[in-house]
Amino acid sequence: MTESLDAARPEVAEEEAEFRSVDAQIAMTLEAAVRPQPVRVAISEAQGLLCAEEVVAEHALPGFDQAAIDGYAVRSVDVRNAGQEPVQLPVVGEIAAGSRQPRRLQPGQAVRVDTGAPLPTLADAVVPLAYTDGHQAKVTVHRSVPSAGYVRRAGEDVQIGDVAVRRGDTIGSAQVGLLAAVGRAKVLVYPRPRVSIVSVGDELVDIDRTPSVGQVYDVNSYALAAAARDAGAEVSRVGIVPSEPKRLREVVEGRLLMSEIVVVAGGAGGATGDEVHAALSDLGRIDMTRVAMHPGSVQGFGRLGPDSVPTFLIPGNPMSALVVFEVLVRPLIRAARGTRNPHRRIVGARLLSPITSTEGRRGFLRGQLLRDEANGEYLVQPLGQSGAHLLASLAEANCLINVPEEATDVPAGEQVQVTFLAQRA
Repeated sequence: MTESLDAARPEVAEEEAEFRSVDAQIAMTLEAAVRPQPVRVAISEAQGLLCAEEVVAEHALPGFDQAAIDGYAVRSVDVRNAGQEPVQLPVVGEIAAGSRQPRRLQPGQAVRVDTGAPLPTLADAVVPLAYTDGHQAKVTVHRSVPSAGYVRRAGEDVQIGDVAVRRGDTIGSAQVGLLAAVGRAKVLVYPRPRVSIVSVGDELVDIDRTPSVGQVYDVNSYALAAAARDAGAEVSRVGIVPSEPKRLREVVEGRLLMSEIVVVAGGAGGATGDEVHAALSDLGRIDMTRVAMHPGSVQGFGRLGPDSVPTFLIPGNPMSALVVFEVLVRPLIRAARGTRNPHRRIVGARLLSPITSTEGRRGFLRGQLLRDEANGEYLVQPLGQSGAHLLASLAEANCLINVPEEATDVPAGEQVQVTFLAQRA
């Protein structure tokens, strides 16, 4: 079950006679973004998910006045002159962290306390051990401390009624810790959108087999599954599915019932693309089009099945498939997660080598983004050629160079727009 996203989407431009613009294709796909219904999970399982509720603190943090450092709990007035002349105070007890036994401090007394220990009644400050001689029976204090000095006051961090974690916040390690600190065992979150990856192609074999003449390894189901997981999806790698219409339709129809997004690699372009389109057309309308981009201009998109699940038909070439995924599928996954800005960061960079691009299409070329240590300027080195088959250069890339549709030759030294890719460890 899903709920439609209510975020405003840009208007989709009319399809051009031959090519549709990249922006129009992105806008059309984002229109289809749906967000899974929220679920309540243990906070240990919430990391990386978006919070679906305003978590209001029912307990103060800290819950009681406590020592912020190992030392002696005192009345600050009793040590106000310690900086001028040492003050001696009898030590009438000790309180360890976690102690639940109440203590009361009398004027002119001190109690030894550990970090995190509750303060005794009447104490309003803690003298650090470094300010004393450390004696256990009668302590000599050499420096004064102000009222509330070295004390964590009850509610100093979070008060009852404060919003500890907001709806839409990504739950990271700090948020998990804060939820635990305010006593929340479970939290309402938006689950990761479920994405199914299907590879189609009679020439494909899985990586546990040896390809015969004319056969190649199935790269797409592994690479695209990894890309979807990196985008924050829960991924089902279906693997290789024959292009035989009945079998293909059965597999995709089954995935539509358990996915928010379906990606069919090898489903666009050539005879196989035509077969895939025909086999899936019974499940809903698929818009086969040419997008003004390279690589990966030939692609299809539809909302299939009874739940109108966004379904992509993308090229079988692994390099083209990954670029199309990056430009179109990844933003949809991020939008379905509820991410406020589903797009990656784009920066300007100075080109270190000349590049060529196809006129009338937006180029997405592999590059290595660098930083000039002298002035902080971004620099980008193109990797490989513009050929769609060069997968190895994408593995070395940490960015995509965005070349405008009107550009064909861009000389070294020009400023270009660069999209950050995921950083490698």
